Amino acid sequence: MNTPAPFHPQNSSTTGAGRHIGDILVATGRLSAQDAARVVERQKKDKSRFGDAALALKILTKDDIDFALSKQFDYAYLTTQDTSLSPELVAAYQPFSRIGENLRAVRSQLMLRWFNTDPDRKVLAVVSPGAAEGRSFIAANLAVVFAQQGERTLLIDGNLRASPGRGQHTLFKLGTSVGLSDILAGHASLEAIQLVTGLPGLAVLPAGSVPPNPQELLGRAAFIDLLHKTSQQFDVIIIDTPAGTDFADAEIIASRAGAAVMVARKNRSLVPAAATMARRLQDIGVVLVGSVLNDA
Repeated sequence: MNTPAPFHPQNSSTTGAGRHIGDILVATGRLSAQDAARVVERQKKDKSRFGDAALALKILTKDDIDFALSKQFDYAYLTTQDTSLSPELVAAYQPFSRIGENLRAVRSQLMLRWFNTDPDRKVLAVVSPGAAEGRSFIAANLAVVFAQQGERTLLIDGNLRASPGRGQHTLFKLGTSVGLSDILAGHASLEAIQLVTGLPGLAVLPAGSVPPNPQELLGRAAFIDLLHKTSQQFDVIIIDTPAGTDFADAEIIASRAGAAVMVARKNRSLVPAAATMARRLQDIGVVLVGSVLNDA
């Protein structure tokens, strides 16, 4: 099986790190040189920061300032004009929103409880008992915030049962292509992993072709081999899964990962179903790192 070239997040030397936000905004066409000079004059007069002076003059918006700061501090996110990904990737498009802050809080807990405790702990499954509870949404956005932190992050779509119009390939607009199922069946290599444009450090392995035997594929040694090889190149590997009460796939994936985070949806998830799934996972030795309440 072939392996892709070593994967590295974008280096700060190719970004706006260390540059003044005025220079960044002028270079990107968001601010004219004349207006930049006006802002500097106001800045000197008020002894304020460049951004505050620009906002006071109504020359720039908060979105402009956030954009410049993201470039200055090497924090990748997408503008609303960029339609390359689904707007459901809130962490990519609205990283400073309440949802973005909540996702970063979850990231911090996962780093403290799982990823930072042992160098071999790199894989985490995202599970939930029922359908439409937000597993794919949470998995995708967690992958984005880990990449934004500078972690080499791989998102694997382990839901081999999703319809063609659903799944991580839809959220990241990857089109229909080979993926996990094809690798496990021996029909593709790790070259099926795709980098995400605009979000350095993030890669996605889509589910691939819909197979007739997903449980058998996930139970093969090839899945363990895949996780072992990708763990050599990535710091964080997040795996999306199908509904836990419908199929045994999620349990198989979680057992391979070694750990899972449980997603529950407000006014939809049933507590008994979640408790039963948590008990089943723990019975097979899976570390249940925590739970996330999706109130969308």
